[in-house]
Amino acid sequence: MRKEVYITNYNCVTPLGFDVSSNWNSLLEGKSGVALYKIIENQAPFYASVIDTEKLNEEFNKNFDYQDFTRLEKMFLLSLKPLIERHPISGETAFILSTTKGNISLLKNQTILPEGVFLSHLAQKIADFFGFKTKPIVVSNACVSGVMAIAVAKNMIQAGKHKDAFVVAGDEISEFVISGFNSFQAIGTEVCKPYDKNRDGINIGEATAAVYITSKPNQNGKFSFKVLGDSAINDANHISGPSRTGDGLFASIKNAMTEAEVSTEQIDFISAHGTATIYNDEMEAIAFNRMELQNVPLNSMKGYYGHCLGASGLLESIISMESALNNILIPSKNFKETGTSQPLNIIKENQPAEIKYILKTASGFGGCNAAIVLEKC
Repeated sequence: MRKEVYITNYNCVTPLGFDVSSNWNSLLEGKSGVALYKIIENQAPFYASVIDTEKLNEEFNKNFDYQDFTRLEKMFLLSLKPLIERHPISGETAFILSTTKGNISLLKNQTILPEGVFLSHLAQKIADFFGFKTKPIVVSNACVSGVMAIAVAKNMIQAGKHKDAFVVAGDEISEFVISGFNSFQAIGTEVCKPYDKNRDGINIGEATAAVYITSKPNQNGKFSFKVLGDSAINDANHISGPSRTGDGLFASIKNAMTEAEVSTEQIDFISAHGTATIYNDEMEAIAFNRMELQNVPLNSMKGYYGHCLGASGLLESIISMESALNNILIPSKNFKETGTSQPLNIIKENQPAEIKYILKTASGFGGCNAAIVLEKC
């Protein structure tokens, strides 16, 4: 019999707040972290979702004495600390870090490659600080990294490799990231509008998020979400462009739902990727229709947080679980008029709903796609 795996705790650090409750309250009020920022010298301001560094340092100083950390590392530590205080680390506890670029900012103005830029070094530094006894695992697969990190934890626990796991995901805005997306002409000139007819590109965001995953459901009345199924498929379509037929996402969803033993009719809510680029949103609409999920309520959180890269899948999973706990669907911000060839049931306003089964999807550069199915217990 397959071992059951649960998410029983989570936390996040974003421009909307340094814990889940402040984020949730901001979302209920329709607040967004996306605003105009001037991040690169000699470049015009652009829309992004940025954590206030001064507030971040103030929060960090309240919680930690040791100061030898980069800005991103501080975000990771603040996300993890409340979880680790509630759940003891054992010799069989896994530590999984999800990121796309990590401490890439350390490369600026450097002629010698600094050790801290390696993702393995970043993960080990965080693991050592909290006293993890196992070798840390890094999941870095473009923008599906956060969703895949949940799947890696689930599969390792089910295989008996670990008894529980802490998963943390994060990325920060950097000149490197902005330059990369600019080279693809993917950054929007205004606030992003996932699935909307007038969408013109993404807003980059930054955040960290953390979850605790275990084979034991909460016994104290707190929440538990069962991770029922997962899948990650690469359609090998293009280095940056998504498949026009949605093959990879379609297969990922189908595999995850098959493992979960959940039918299309049972899915109550889809937390989609929704980057607000022309081709990504169209590809998702095609894939969801191929799975006959076009009538399921769906949102993208990019209008609130921007695209947080390796953090996005984990952060959005947390918000989807908050939706289920509070029985409220959050609208897909900035959506007004359908801009995809296939229909979708885009959430337009806060609305009550009984949510038991959640489908979370993600897609990214290189043809990668991932999906997980969560059940509220």
